[in-house]
Formats: sequence, structure tokens, C-alpha cells
Amino acid sequence: MTASVETLSSSPTQVKAITSPGGVEAWHVESDVVPLIAVSFIFEGGSAHDPADKPGVAQMLARLLDEGAGEYDSDTFQERLAARAIELSFNAGNDALGGSLKTLVKHADEAFELLRLALAEPRFDQDSIERVRAQTIAGLKYQQNDPGVMATRRFFEEGYAGHPYGRPTSGTPESVAAITRDDLVAMHRAIIARGRVKVAIVGAINSDNLSALLDRVFGSLPEAKPLGIIEPAMLQKIGSRIVVDLDVPQSVIRFGMNGVAWRDPDFIPAYVLNHILGGGAFTSRLFQEVREKRGLAYSVGTSLVSYRSAAMTWGYTATKNERVVEALDVIAGEMAKLTSEGPSDDELQKAKDYLIGSYALGFDTSTKIAHTLAQIAFEGLGIDYIGRRNALVGAVTQADIRSAAERIFGDGKMLTVIAGRPTGV
Repeated sequence: MTASVETLSSSPTQVKAITSPGGVEAWHVESDVVPLIAVSFIFEGGSAHDPADKPGVAQMLARLLDEGAGEYDSDTFQERLAARAIELSFNAGNDALGGSLKTLVKHADEAFELLRLALAEPRFDQDSIERVRAQTIAGLKYQQNDPGVMATRRFFEEGYAGHPYGRPTSGTPESVAAITRDDLVAMHRAIIARGRVKVAIVGAINSDNLSALLDRVFGSLPEAKPLGIIEPAMLQKIGSRIVVDLDVPQSVIRFGMNGVAWRDPDFIPAYVLNHILGGGAFTSRLFQEVREKRGLAYSVGTSLVSYRSAAMTWGYTATKNERVVEALDVIAGEMAKLTSEGPSDDELQKAKDYLIGSYALGFDTSTKIAHTLAQIAFEGLGIDYIGRRNALVGAVTQADIRSAAERIFGDGKMLTVIAGRPTGV
């Protein structure tokens, strides 16, 4: 039995949807330009599913998957990767645990076998657990003195209080110290399952060979069981300004309001709007008004955050304690102008031109293509999204921008967290 293949000819990357004989689905881009294979995969389920009293389990799991598997202990496993220049890594976020693999074609069999072992048969040896635990706790303790980390953590604690998204994804020194091997095994069993993964492969491998590898790696995983439901969440305490008292000359600021998710019909207008406001680096309104015209901050920006059960527009800056209120007033003022007046026609066109023109830069390596495809699959946007995306950006109108601004910025209120000793707040 051979794999079923569906080709999307309209996509600039010639993406094929493959279903292996064992029922494993993947998106595939075949390219013989270089003798490499890049794989990206995302499993549904992440730190939002950590035990409420033990945040950090999912991230610790991700760090341990390549610390020994099957018959190989940690050192031997890493040596086998290094001997063939195989790159394998894992990561965990709120909603997903993912990873990537990059290998030369001639080492593909061994690379995929090591990936299979890491996913299906991680050892969780106690010495590896203790080493990763010690590294994690050391990092967390170091971050306790970082104003940016403290502001971000407090923002999520306040904004999503009582919700899994409000818990620190990396955990705390206390919670990480309490994580047991049984916790890791349980999280592994819950997340690493065949019906819960999105896979993308790019490189010099044909569909038939890939099909066999997919079955070997992902087909051997257990069937997925239902995960706990993460209830939808809205950002709380909007309109509040919360100060984390730190004796530093410059305050670090995090601010945000509810937004729109990647799967929302208004996402593309919101994306263009965000580029104009604070996502466009040197060209954004906030960069020009906060840094260039007033010298209030070295950096300032905004981004869209899209989770499975929440979405927001949030931003960052840092300024002298005595200029915090001024900086926040400028930021709020630019949001209000975009809501009431919108951008100029020229400003909107330049934003769209940049977002359309720069999109191809995300596809200049096999690894980037694989990562983007896996993310698109995970979000459920459709295999043709890459081919449609620039047209969606190009179609955004002034009315779309106004509508998105009204929906996101609304009455102008936002949750603001300031780490420092700001005056007048």
C-alpha cells in the first residue's frame, strides 16, 4: 500500500498533503537543491496542561526528550546525533509541544530512528532529570532579578489570573523542584500521541520513502486520548496599572488588551494594523513617536499573541522612572488616533507592501519552510494558506483597519504592568 498524495499546485512551495499507509498525515515539499531533510512537528498540548500546582512539567519534558532514549543513555544519544551532524530539538509552549529535525539525506534512516526513540521511548533517567532540574532552577533564579522577566510574569499572572495561561510556563524554583519522574511520564503519555501531531517535511526525499519514515516514527506512537479542556479566557484587569517595585533607574513596561486569534477572520487586518502601530520596527508609529521624536525609550513595539483559548495585542518598552506616564500617554494616543482616524493611505500601502514583500524571507531555508507549514497546519488555516496569504494582506482596506482598531483598542483601556519605581503612576 502506498501513500496517498494531494498536490497543491497554486502554492509557491508546491506543498503536497501525504497520508501514509498507517494513517499518518504530513505536508511535504520535495526539493533536491541540497541533500538535506528538515522536519517540523507540533503536538497539541503544552504547559496549559501542567498540573495546577506544578507549572513547568511540559517544558521540562521537552528538555528531557533527547536526554537518552531506548537503549542509549544521554551521552550516547547525543554522541550519535553529533557523529552524523543531526540536529534535533524540542520545545514547549502554552498549547503545544513541538520539535524539529535536520539531517543529511544519507543519514536519514538513523536520524528518523533517533527521533522515533526520543518520542516513543524517552528514558527519563534520574541523573538526567536532576541535571535538567538544576539547570532550570538556576535559570529561574537568575531571572528573578530581571525586570523584563518580572514584568512579563506579573502581566500574565494578573491578566489570566486563575487560568492556565496565567501560570509561568517555565515554572518556579519551587514547582520545578517538586516535579517527579511520574509527572513527566504522565505528561508524555498525554501529549505524545499519533492523533495529536501536525508534521511538515521539506527536502530531498520522495513521497514513498517519506511515507515509510512517517509510519516508523509517528505511526508507532499510541493513539491520542482526550486532553483536559482549556476554557476560553479574556484578559482581566484591563484599565489597571500595576507596579512591581524594583529599585532600578529605568522602568520596564508591559501593556496589552484583548486581540484576535490567527484563526479569526479579522486576523489579517489586525496584523497589518499591528505593523503600523508597533510591529514595523523602525517604521512603526510607536517607534517614531516614542523613540525618534521624544527619546523616551530605546525600543518599543507590539505583537499579536494567539493562543488556542485566548488572544491579545501586547507591547513592551522601557523608560526612565520619571517618564513612564508620558510614554504610556503617547502609546495610548497613537492607539486612539488609529481608531478614530486610521492610517494615511500611504502608510497603509507601505505596510502592506512590506508585509507582502518580506513574506518570502520566511521561506529561504528548508527549516523555516517546515516550521511555517507545521504552524499553519496546527492553526488549521489550510494547506493553501501560503498561496493565499499575500492576497489577503493586499486586500486589507481602510475600513478593515478601522474595524480592527475599534475591536482591539476599543475604549483605549489596557492592562499595564511596570517593573521599577515610576513616578506619578
